[in-house]
Amino acid sequence: MALTDDAITQIKAMITSGELKPGDRLPREADLAALIGVSRNSLREAVRALSMVRILDVRQGDGTYVSSMSTDSLLESLSFLLEFRRDSGVVEFLQVRRILEPAAAAIAARTMTPEQVAGLRASVQATGASTDVTELVRHDLAFHSAIAVSTGNAVLASMVDTVSMPTERARIWRGLTDENAVARTIEEHLRIIEAIESHDPELASARTLVHISGVLQWLQRAGEQASGD
Repeated sequence: MALTDDAITQIKAMITSGELKPGDRLPREADLAALIGVSRNSLREAVRALSMVRILDVRQGDGTYVSSMSTDSLLESLSFLLEFRRDSGVVEFLQVRRILEPAAAAIAARTMTPEQVAGLRASVQATGASTDVTELVRHDLAFHSAIAVSTGNAVLASMVDTVSMPTERARIWRGLTDENAVARTIEEHLRIIEAIESHDPELASARTLVHISGVLQWLQRAGEQASGD
């Protein structure tokens, strides 16, 4: 991953200096790799990552271009990507979430009122037509927080919020790179609500475990693929 991060950092420097501007075409792969001092494989991985977050636009048969976003937006997106890729601690936070949140869902199956269930379902259904990944992640954070709050245990609710926030970048990255992530998240949320509404603690816990484990497994796979840089 370090070599790919070096390539991303070098491309960021080229944008910062004005050497590359929105709409510019990148040099040929071999030339750019030599210019920034990385292997073509590392550069290729960097370009793939940058295209996933819409910083670069890869046009088959034509070349690779810098996105038409403003320079400030490009730099903000690049900083986000580098911070995410270097944040190895996010896996540990997800591992803790996998312990806490199934337990919270099990308690919520006993304590959540019909009005709370209806409100939670309405909130999830309202995100169904949303195509904005960042907005979806905000709803996702609110969804898990609401379940924890409904347990009536303020300590548990605080702990869930504490370990959930540091995983926000991973959830946004997954939403950008996994075309099925948005629909899957909404479906899994609705299935968790169904289990809570049916007052089935074991089912609510199991479905929450599957939901969070999916993010963790995706992140671990992404890390394994990047480690081959």
